[in-house]
Amino acid sequence: MPPLRTALLQSSGRPGSVAGNLKVLDEAAARAADAGAGLLVCPEMFLTGYALGDRVPLLAEPADGPGAGAVAEIAVRHGLAVLYGYPERDSGEDGPGRDGERRGERERDGERIYNAAQLIGPDGTRLANYRKTHLFGGFEREWFTPGERPVVQAELAGLRIGIMICYDVEFPENVRSHALAGTDLLLVPTAQMHPFQFVAESVVPVRAFENQMYVAYVNRTGQEGEFEFVGLSCLAGPDGAARARAGRSEELLLAEVDGERLSASRAANPYLRDRRPGLYTALVRADHS
Repeated sequence: MPPLRTALLQSSGRPGSVAGNLKVLDEAAARAADAGAGLLVCPEMFLTGYALGDRVPLLAEPADGPGAGAVAEIAVRHGLAVLYGYPERDSGEDGPGRDGERRGERERDGERIYNAAQLIGPDGTRLANYRKTHLFGGFEREWFTPGERPVVQAELAGLRIGIMICYDVEFPENVRSHALAGTDLLLVPTAQMHPFQFVAESVVPVRAFENQMYVAYVNRTGQEGEFEFVGLSCLAGPDGAARARAGRSEELLLAEVDGERLSASRAANPYLRDRRPGLYTALVRADHS
């Protein structure tokens, strides 16, 4: 199985302009495809911009909405898969779910909005849609409902692809759940802001090492509203090394995800084999008092 060349688009695009962001995406996809990439990963909320305030409901759309259709056209035109972040509108027809009370607080006219990321295949197929499970800060908690599925996966180029968003990767249980589910490459579109750059610099490579997977962490950059995004996107390997690392400005990174190297690393690293789950039951208790 040949390595999957993966492109990481570090950019804040054109905040507030879906058309502008699709143009940035189309241009990046052309460059990535020309460089031999089979996958392009965009940052959190790339389709619309992150610092939207009360425009969130105006720009939110269903998982199969016009934005998804436009991204699918880009994926097909350039022959590569695309992972992008967007605000997802959901009518709530599937019922309130386990977090019904929290969802109710965020409903607008009977609808809920999620901070989501969707993976589109090179043939335009919608392969997976993930809703951020751990919301960060007042802005996200005001406008979004937390998702309830911690592990969402798809198959691409012989690899098992997992998805989470930004703050989710800072919870070790989240990433370990992906490791136990067999994720090979974890895609993490993010909106990492100052002063938390140590997450990109230190936490993400450690997550890749301790869980024996590749992690593509793809950030926004520059000032957007009240937020200062720090860039520093990276593709971290199972050895804990950054295969590619961006600076603070807009950039298109390219790096290889090598399934054979991953298999060799997993055979040599005993973390997952040496686990003793029976000792960790306190981690899932609802009451630690």
